[in-house]
Amino acid sequence: MCPLAASAQAVASAAPALTAPGLVDAGTVQGADTAWLMVSTALVLLMTLPGIALFYGGMVRRLNVINTMASVVGIAAVVSVLWFGLAYSLAFTPGGVLGGFIGGLDRIGFAGMEYLGGTAQVAVSHIAPHVPESVFAMFQLTFAIITCALVVGALVERMHFGALLLFSGLWLLLVYAPVAHWVWEPGGWLAQLGALDFAGGSVVHINAGAAALVCAYALGPRAGYGREPFVPFNLGLTMAGTGLLWVGWFGFNAGSALSADGRAGLALLVTHVAAAAGAIGWTAAEWLTRKRASLLGLCSGVVAGLVAITPAAGFVTQRSALIIGLVAGVACYWGATALKRKLRADDSLDVFGVHGVGGLVGALLTGALADPAISGVQPSMLAQLIACAAVLAYSLVMTAVVLWITSRFATLRVREGEERLGLDVSLHNEQLGH
Repeated sequence: MCPLAASAQAVASAAPALTAPGLVDAGTVQGADTAWLMVSTALVLLMTLPGIALFYGGMVRRLNVINTMASVVGIAAVVSVLWFGLAYSLAFTPGGVLGGFIGGLDRIGFAGMEYLGGTAQVAVSHIAPHVPESVFAMFQLTFAIITCALVVGALVERMHFGALLLFSGLWLLLVYAPVAHWVWEPGGWLAQLGALDFAGGSVVHINAGAAALVCAYALGPRAGYGREPFVPFNLGLTMAGTGLLWVGWFGFNAGSALSADGRAGLALLVTHVAAAAGAIGWTAAEWLTRKRASLLGLCSGVVAGLVAITPAAGFVTQRSALIIGLVAGVACYWGATALKRKLRADDSLDVFGVHGVGGLVGALLTGALADPAISGVQPSMLAQLIACAAVLAYSLVMTAVVLWITSRFATLRVREGEERLGLDVSLHNEQLGH
């Protein structure tokens, strides 16, 4: 069963049994749940703007800070327009093609979500029939935005801005929307298989991590990579971005309960526990191998713990969250160091090492640690393995396809002279003040 559908059904016994988006009596809409989902929407958007922008902007070199931040803002705009136009319908409308592979077209342009002022009915999604569909669609949009923005970390300092925006729009439609449909639409084939993903371990993190790895290989390493010191501009900005991600993740995970209820409260609690444990796990691994602890390591460990708890947040106890966070901290440290060296990819800001590895760890541990008394379903490790493999393989292959399509219309990589000058000046004619 799709976890989003399960949580919605638990609190909407009075709502009509919908199998597709439609109209219900306005009295079935729950004010508290709607308010919480609106707050969660703002929190998740905060994770990208300015969270990811600051997190990534602080780690790149000074000459590329503006470009990195502009990339995040530009992606947020492109994804928002395409989500409204087509992607939401493909992700969350049943009645598509190929037996749960992609959604239908009934909600193109958010059709049917118009506010029916003065009437006794309101448009809702069948996944969350106790809140207005406009709120549900906006909440899911923030997930699409941050997933596309995460990929930026693998290709900073060397990709053309226009090519990046074109790539992101195509990737949203051809990769993100189908995967979201597989996992979160009740008729999606992975949802039918029984795969558990409460808030995006596979849809967001494995998906973005795989895409990031492909982009790093396709673009090649930055000029001077491995031979010159790449000094981060300002780790204080990265720390500020980490704090915004940590706070925003409460909306990311607790909001995915789609209700202001006990499951949302549990998701909030385990999210915080896993984040703290991830920081400890990463720092311990760093201390053992390098005999030091770093601010960047602490920040990376926090994100690792948050990533790994995401698929499990509505299904596990706080004790299991502690285990997930600790394991993820150590595993993602390995992913960002030893594995990165073995892969020989200039994944500049360790998107695959943190989000790809952390997403895989979290999804698999969800199968091992999910408590049926909390989730209401029996976890299947086989279903989790199939979901991980399917999303990883699909994202790897289709990201390569999207990059190839993009390259037919735009130049992917800037010239070496532009790269040496810095993308802030060469692409935007802007630079940081002194």
